Amino acid sequence: MGETLHEVRARRATGVLRFAPAVTVAVLLLPIVAGLVGTLLPAFGYLPAIGGTSFGFDGWRRLFAAPGIATSIVTTLFTGIAASVLSVLLAIAFCAWAWGRPWTRRVGGWLAPILATPHSAIALGLAFLVAPSGWVVRAISPWLTGWTVPPDVATVGHPGGLALVLGLMVKEVPYLVLMIVGAMHQVAAAPQLAAARAAGYARAEAWLKVILPQIYPQIRLPFYAVIAFSLSVVDVALILGPTNPPTLAVLAVRWFFDADITFYFQASAAAILLVGLVVTVVAGWFLLERVTIVLGRRWIVRGRRHGSINRIVATLAGSGIALFALAVLAIVGMGIWSFAEQWRFPDALPQAWSLANWLRRLQGLAEPAQWTLVLGMAATAIALVLAVACLEHESRAQVKTGSRTLWILYVPLLLPQVAFLFGAQVLLVRLDLDGAVGAVIFAHLVFVLPYLFLSLADPWRSLDPRYARTAASLGASPTRILLRLKLPLLLRPVLIACAVAFAVSVGQYLATLFAGNGRIPTLTTEAVTLAAGADRRVIGAYALMQSALPMLFFLAAALVPALVFRNRRGVQGWQ
Repeated sequence: MGETLHEVRARRATGVLRFAPAVTVAVLLLPIVAGLVGTLLPAFGYLPAIGGTSFGFDGWRRLFAAPGIATSIVTTLFTGIAASVLSVLLAIAFCAWAWGRPWTRRVGGWLAPILATPHSAIALGLAFLVAPSGWVVRAISPWLTGWTVPPDVATVGHPGGLALVLGLMVKEVPYLVLMIVGAMHQVAAAPQLAAARAAGYARAEAWLKVILPQIYPQIRLPFYAVIAFSLSVVDVALILGPTNPPTLAVLAVRWFFDADITFYFQASAAAILLVGLVVTVVAGWFLLERVTIVLGRRWIVRGRRHGSINRIVATLAGSGIALFALAVLAIVGMGIWSFAEQWRFPDALPQAWSLANWLRRLQGLAEPAQWTLVLGMAATAIALVLAVACLEHESRAQVKTGSRTLWILYVPLLLPQVAFLFGAQVLLVRLDLDGAVGAVIFAHLVFVLPYLFLSLADPWRSLDPRYARTAASLGASPTRILLRLKLPLLLRPVLIACAVAFAVSVGQYLATLFAGNGRIPTLTTEAVTLAAGADRRVIGAYALMQSALPMLFFLAAALVPALVFRNRRGVQGWQ
């Protein structure tokens, strides 16, 4: 059958942009599929490069015979599930308690420093806070505790993973709060809550009964991504998690980089097992959602007013605020350590301050900082081109994206990185691209692109189409409309999306390690390596640089539009 008139017009209007969705999907899925296959085959004994020429279960037998493997699996499940469930509860409670208060309009700006700081930098700062000789103990010693030497207790590296749970929550709660706030813009929250308040419901209970059921489908995928990340995180687990045995993801990475290459088989088996754990936990949460829907409907229909709910929500919201404060203290603490010349226990602040540490480390910091900038800016630029091309194709062709598109975007976020990055590295070795700069940029792009696309999609789609129609009626071409109208109008959202993408790139640890084969140092890879036992002043300098670079991008995203549109109040106000 021939094309319809609408299809012909859409094809002509989109031009080369019609290939953008296919290219974007290929960028996201092809390396993941190839990586999964490259990990799955060695898990069952097939990797001819190191002598695995037949399929079998020897890798799995070695995996389950490894000392402490049962404890490692249990710790992985406990820390991942506990961090995810507590994070979603605190995020929901905070939004239910805070919604409608005047200061909540600025919550995104307040959370930006925390969201911009990489996970490993937050973890390093948190390690200093909660360590036996950390800032918390120093603040109450010796006047309250009587301690003049650090207590002999396990905090960082706690065998049960409590410090790891706390470290994950410090980053995940702000992320989920931001996702919930974004979802609430899609519903008419104010009039609905006003009606519920008029019916006698308190603020928090009204929010839980009226707003949460409407927005939860929109935050389901972000929460699934939190589950997958919590179960499979490596850099935070290396800094805060138990060490003997570590979590399953850390164990797999250890085996992948072992000098004995026969460990590759059990490492691949561990990575595939991790995929199974993630799928199982997500499926279990999905079933729990079904049960909660049934029970929740009954709770809502009964119409009872529960004053205790508001007290519980307020308590949980207070815990969420305490987490935000903890994250800020973690960043500040690392900054103080980087300028400390002498800081003995139990003093709450350094006895002497100095720039000597920075002056000594500038040369060592220069190369990782340069690589961090190069990789982040390159991956962000490519992701921006792909995202804009897809969104512009969508608007010109007048097509709407469905839930399938969202699932594709979330695939890199829902799968454990260790499960496909090793397989991708095997492919890079065969193509003689292992350790190449382009390979590392591409590895970062797989994770940067989803965040940039998701950050930019809503502002792009909400732009009033009458602007473009008016320009077209005056003779402007589609390309001119994009470059001279849409992008200037969307300058602030574009810059914010780029800042988010750059922050994601800065935080990439495994992607840099596997694709770069350890040859390309970044601030994150160096900081995690130093966390094993280097001077806190050195760790503080690296962690502060990790935080500073993304924050500079967020600052630019806020200041540049204000400067560009300082004489165009109408345009600036629309943003």
